[in-house]
Amino acid sequence: MIDPAVDLVVLALLMGLVTYPSRALPLLFAHVGRLPPRALAYLRLVGPAVLAALAAVNTMVVVNTAPDAARSPSFYVGIEWLAVVVCAAIVAWRRNLLLGIGAAVAIVGLAKAFALA
Repeated sequence: MIDPAVDLVVLALLMGLVTYPSRALPLLFAHVGRLPPRALAYLRLVGPAVLAALAAVNTMVVVNTAPDAARSPSFYVGIEWLAVVVCAAIVAWRRNLLLGIGAAVAIVGLAKAFALA
C-alpha cells in the first residue's frame, strides 16, 4: 500500500501537468488574444473549475478505509460546508478571494481547535 503522503505528492504533480498548459498557453502564443471570445472565456475558467471540483470533493466526500483495505466514499456534511458558504458569500460581497479563503480557514481552524469538528 502506498503512503497517503506519496499519493498527495503524485496528485499535486498530476494536477500541475494538467493545469500548466492552460495557464502557459497565453505566454507561448502571443496571438491567443485573437481567439474568439468564447474560447477566451473557456480558457479563463479552466483553472477555477478544476479548483472548484477539487474543493467540492474534499468538502463533500470522505473515503472510508475498511480493515481489508477496501475504500468506500461516502457523503459528508460538516463544518467545512459552513466555511465554503461563508467564503463564497464574502467573495461575492467584497470581491476579495483572499479575504474569503482567510475566513474559511479561520472557521475550520477554530472549529478544530475547540473540538467542534
